[in-house]
Amino acid sequence: MRIASCGHLVFSITMIGLGIVGLLYPDFVPVWNPVPASIPVRGVVVYLGPLISLASGIGLLVPRVAAIATRLLLATLLLWLLLFRLPNFLLKSPFEACWSVFPLLVMLAATWVLYVWFAADSNHQYLSFVSGDNGLRIAHILYGFSLIFFGSAHFIDVKDTLSLIPDWLPGHIFWAYFTGGAFIAAGVAVLAGRCARLATFLSALQIGLFLLLVWVPIVAAGSKVPFQWSETIFNAALLAAAWMVADSYQDTALVGRDRGVAHRCS
Repeated sequence: MRIASCGHLVFSITMIGLGIVGLLYPDFVPVWNPVPASIPVRGVVVYLGPLISLASGIGLLVPRVAAIATRLLLATLLLWLLLFRLPNFLLKSPFEACWSVFPLLVMLAATWVLYVWFAADSNHQYLSFVSGDNGLRIAHILYGFSLIFFGSAHFIDVKDTLSLIPDWLPGHIFWAYFTGGAFIAAGVAVLAGRCARLATFLSALQIGLFLLLVWVPIVAAGSKVPFQWSETIFNAALLAAAWMVADSYQDTALVGRDRGVAHRCS
């Protein structure tokens, strides 16, 4: 088994980076935080996610253990979602709750793609409902719904959206609504399976431009605000995950109905 795609390589390196940063600065990486204070042995748990991220990221680059690393990361993200995100979903405001869930779903979607690519024959035989084309469809659904939320957030919280648009870019209100609408359109296309490859590519490009135009200049200017650094790291992780999902369409037509998905491991 070799590196399956550029997205695979970028996502693996990103997981390694998230693991290193999380181990050096606990409570800093949004993928694995926050861990509720009420959780027993919280001091151990805050290091567990980053450690698994680091180990899985390295494992994804090693042919002999890539499948195991993918299963470990997928199981961990699912547990994080079930134990640390969904229980608080009804305790927070709908907007805040969604922000704690949907970005994690993007990471989960990317990992699910890799799980399908690296699944052994036994996984396809006994876990066909979460592997093969079914598994990829699950990943695409998770990603599609997440994009729709990202887009909706631009309209729901216009004030904060406008505050992140660079001053030199004219027409702030236009870009706030345009990018929100673009995310929603991409999410609908992914869910409908129409022009899905193009939609995932453009959504990844938009996430990448957001990282390049918004967060990189902020931290490059010497920001010492932990939130800004945290968001920059998380945006980079979302870009890597979006790239990974986009790669799952690499053998399909750029425009038209999704007729299948790529499986390029060997």
